[in-house]
Amino acid sequence: MSASLVETVDIQAPVSVTWALWSDVTRWPSFLSHVRLVEPLDERRFAWQLSLPGADKNFVAELTEVIPGERIAWHTTQGVHHAGVVTFHRLDDTSSRVTLQIEYDPKGFVERLGALTNLDSALANYDLGEFQKLAETAAAS
Repeated sequence: MSASLVETVDIQAPVSVTWALWSDVTRWPSFLSHVRLVEPLDERRFAWQLSLPGADKNFVAELTEVIPGERIAWHTTQGVHHAGVVTFHRLDDTSSRVTLQIEYDPKGFVERLGALTNLDSALANYDLGEFQKLAETAAAS
């Protein structure tokens, strides 16, 4: 059984800013609360360290699609199964909409509990809020 979540946030920052922040995977731990480390292995593959309640997870993810200024998609090739895509939409010259969609396999009690209680949705919402703060600060400076 796979679970999925979709979260969207409108940001007072142009797509160029939101794209630049998100496309630098080494910045992900600064706004994804459960990601401890993302290490590039080569141009398309990244080693992730996640810190979750009661469990640390390591996995390798591969970028499956990168369209500059529009979308970044990835899926895992080792470790926990999940796939995600983040899309960037221009609202006007100074604002953009970022949508995060993740599909995952809720293996183990902690993840199943999260899927059941919509903890994942709350976490994704929080993470997008952190990203929004980062992007709006960058756009203002």
